[in-house]
Amino acid sequence: MSANDKRTRCRWCNMKNPLYVAYHDEEWGKPLHDDRGLYELLILESFQAGLSWECVLNKRENFRAAFEGFDPERVSEFGEEKLAAMKADKGIIRNGRKLRAAVTNSRVFRDIQREYGSFDRYIWGFTGGEVLTESYEERTSSPLSDEVSADLKRRGMTFVGSTIIYSYLQAIGVINAHGSECFLAQTQK
Repeated sequence: MSANDKRTRCRWCNMKNPLYVAYHDEEWGKPLHDDRGLYELLILESFQAGLSWECVLNKRENFRAAFEGFDPERVSEFGEEKLAAMKADKGIIRNGRKLRAAVTNSRVFRDIQREYGSFDRYIWGFTGGEVLTESYEERTSSPLSDEVSADLKRRGMTFVGSTIIYSYLQAIGVINAHGSECFLAQTQK
């Protein structure tokens, strides 16, 4: 973002953080269909529980290194030694329960890929491939996020409550939630 960029963005976007502005402008709310990207955001969203997205986003590159490029196959094989090393890594969020959940969730992610042919087909299947539109100010969960969360939990995932999944669905563009004040709300109509 250049200093001359005066476009109005969603109110939650911290304009003082270039990483956050770039995330808002280039990623958030754009329909994502790449399994690796879907996986990365699912794992990162689970680390947001109890924290701010900005905190997670600021550590994203460190997470990418710790999670070996967000390769679900590799992460699903992480053992105790790798988890201990990650728990000592000051560049990421070192919550032991979340780290263990990431390994378990990676295994479930792979199971879903095998069952559906891709995680993309699974997650977008909840809306028949359609993007839903609503303002980010309307709610923090929905009947859709309740349904997806319940299904992921039934399959064995953790740290995938309805609020986290709602945020995830916004991030991957299943829900277009740019506020009416945002220049992107105007371009995505």
